[in-house]
Amino acid sequence: MAEKKEVRVERDSMGEIEVPADAYYGASTQRAVLNFPISGATFPRRFIRALGLIKKTAAQTNGELGLLSQRRARAIARAAQEVVDGKLDDQFPIDIYQTGSGTSTNTNANEVIANRATEILGGERGSKLIHPNDHVNLCQSSNDVIPTAIQISWAVAIANELIPALERLQKALDAKSKEFWPVIKTGRTHLMDATPVRLGQEFKGYAGQVEESVRRARAAVDELTSVPLGGTAVGTGLNSHSHYARLTCARLAKDTGLPIHETRNHFHAQATLDVPVAAHGALRTIAVSLWKIGSDIRLMGTGPVAGLGELRLPETQPGSSIMPGKVNPVIVESMAMAAARVLGNDLTVTVCGQSGSFFELNVMMPVAGVAGLESITLLAASARNFRERCVEGLKATERGPELVERSPMLATALTPAIGYDEGAKIAKESIRTGRSIRELARKRGVSESVLNKLLDVGKMTRPGLEGPGGGG
Repeated sequence: MAEKKEVRVERDSMGEIEVPADAYYGASTQRAVLNFPISGATFPRRFIRALGLIKKTAAQTNGELGLLSQRRARAIARAAQEVVDGKLDDQFPIDIYQTGSGTSTNTNANEVIANRATEILGGERGSKLIHPNDHVNLCQSSNDVIPTAIQISWAVAIANELIPALERLQKALDAKSKEFWPVIKTGRTHLMDATPVRLGQEFKGYAGQVEESVRRARAAVDELTSVPLGGTAVGTGLNSHSHYARLTCARLAKDTGLPIHETRNHFHAQATLDVPVAAHGALRTIAVSLWKIGSDIRLMGTGPVAGLGELRLPETQPGSSIMPGKVNPVIVESMAMAAARVLGNDLTVTVCGQSGSFFELNVMMPVAGVAGLESITLLAASARNFRERCVEGLKATERGPELVERSPMLATALTPAIGYDEGAKIAKESIRTGRSIRELARKRGVSESVLNKLLDVGKMTRPGLEGPGGGG
């Protein structure tokens, strides 16, 4: 027979309810635990940390403004710092799929911090020596605290996790671009042979994609650091001191190292998820860029016999339970799946922004907040893993240079001498017979000196007017 756990009785506006005796949370949190047995998933560490930072800096500001006694303000700030440090993570048991404003989790934080601060002052849990609403939630509402916590948690995660991972990936791709610069291979458009390109030029393109990803990530941080804190219930700032938001945001900026500031328009910032929707659009683009880079590298590494075989990917694990010696591009595959999840999260955030806004409040905030944090974590981890276990170990093979001389698209370079129509005939004959462009052109009377000049594959990888432009 299971031993009955000790409980204490707490009271909120709806009456009495039993709460685990050792819990820092109170009646409202317990009701939310019972009301939302949906997924078993709770808010991640980064969000709880951001929530703790808001409560800590709010208490410090309220103490400075004389709205709280210094004794209470210090106790609340100390308890909130424990939330920031992760010491009270097990006291946040509410499911993500809860009230759409996140009120349950804001109340959860208020109760945990109030009871811990009460203990710090020598009182008993549940005694409300520090009151969750009157003291911890002073000058605040769930309606401005939760969106602010979402934006701060995203901004910190992007700045501290995603941008460094992308910068290191860009550096690795730049290094490979230099290493592979001498390797000239057949370019491809529409997955068909095109004019020659340097393998290093392709990798320069990949590095450029990641460089742009870093720029987009920084722009997302700029979006996110304008926060709705101070608007309280509907954006008017009712029950909030006129200097509260400015002073609290300044403290948040100092604690996070990010330029967090009060929005210029609380009614827009609080009633919508436009900022997270825009920020996640940057994450979506980064995911698509990583997918493109990984897909190209995977295709160039196909083989080892029947594929393109222009790159040799690092061997990370056996690829088959039945085929001995088979090795698969598993690192790229894992990154593609992460990117797919990010694209799904982008739709989730978009739907939350579109469908959750009713007049002065969005009511699909919790799931949007968590989806974005998952996207940032997945992109950062995938970029790091892709760099470490794939990009840095890539090797160029001789396959690319070998195929250049056999490529029928070399006929493009001959058009200044023989014209487009004759070039097309040579290209098609090369495809049909397997004979090289050089051999067939020589047969048609093109001199060796002209061939050497026009079929210089190195020159074909640079801008110039010696050959015609073309599409496709």
